[in-house]
Amino acid sequence: MKTISIPTAADLPEAARKFVELMGDNTVFAFYGDMGAGKTTFINALAEALGVDPSETASPTFALINEYRSDTTAELIYHFDFYRVETLEEALELGIEDYFDSGAICLIEWPERIAAALPADTVHVRVTVDDDTDARTLTVGE
Repeated sequence: MKTISIPTAADLPEAARKFVELMGDNTVFAFYGDMGAGKTTFINALAEALGVDPSETASPTFALINEYRSDTTAELIYHFDFYRVETLEEALELGIEDYFDSGAICLIEWPERIAAALPADTVHVRVTVDDDTDARTLTVGE
């Protein structure tokens, strides 16, 4: 298990670069954390570190899935937000298994809503907030 500290918002780019170094050949990443913990903010910084134009990233809360393409590697990146998904069947109808099997990077918010569909090799990432300082910590591989 690895941890990445994010003391302030200014530290997001460096934290995202550190996360990229930990990714290896893994493609499916499940981000857990309370509402407001910073999952979307970190994923946007991560997408930028992977070569996505920051003006292209946004929360997929209403679309459920956003597709990004890296400007540096042309790699596809899918950003999922399953907060509004009511049932696993609803997510399966979106074709999530095809996305997960595509080899593209899949970054998932609210993965607990689709836990039964996550691949066995999913990398689990916990985002926590230090209530005293507002700093964030990523715990990778729990």
